[in-house]
Amino acid sequence: MRRTSFADMNCSIARALDLIGEWWTLLIVREAFLGCQRFGEFEARLGIAPNVLSQRLSRLVEGGILQVTATSQSGKALAYRLTDKGRDLHPVIVALAQWGDRHAAAPGGPPIQLVERATGMPIAPLTARSAVTDQPLRPRDVAVVAGPGASDADRARLSALRAQEQAQGRPMPAEPAPDACQGNRR
Repeated sequence: MRRTSFADMNCSIARALDLIGEWWTLLIVREAFLGCQRFGEFEARLGIAPNVLSQRLSRLVEGGILQVTATSQSGKALAYRLTDKGRDLHPVIVALAQWGDRHAAAPGGPPIQLVERATGMPIAPLTARSAVTDQPLRPRDVAVVAGPGASDADRARLSALRAQEQAQGRPMPAEPAPDACQGNRR
């Protein structure tokens, strides 16, 4: 069964999954962060079928996550490198690795550790943090409010959620000013 595209959904998570949600895709991105650049390197490290790898690399290039450059005069040797958009996936890869280390590691433990290059010390777990205090936030500390791209249906759904949360005694923030949402964009 062929999956439906999420590209037209008014949801940042769905649209991101449309680009990177297939399992081979994130593994290719992981390998790119680990220095892999050539088709044969990706194929050997991942054990992926060449036709699947070709499709996924093409999709990552089309999506602006990887760029492809010729590395020989003939143009037959190609290198795939992360773009700025691809490098912005670093926290996603780190968070997924940390979650996997905690909840899905092999019996012998995690196969790799992420350490700070300057100190050799393990990096801290990624977490959502307050933009005001820089303190870690738990899921119950975070509320969902309409963003600048919210549709009328989104606003109605979030308004109902807001009323439900308030009825349960959970404090909800005031709706942010439209300019406040822009601060979260890069």
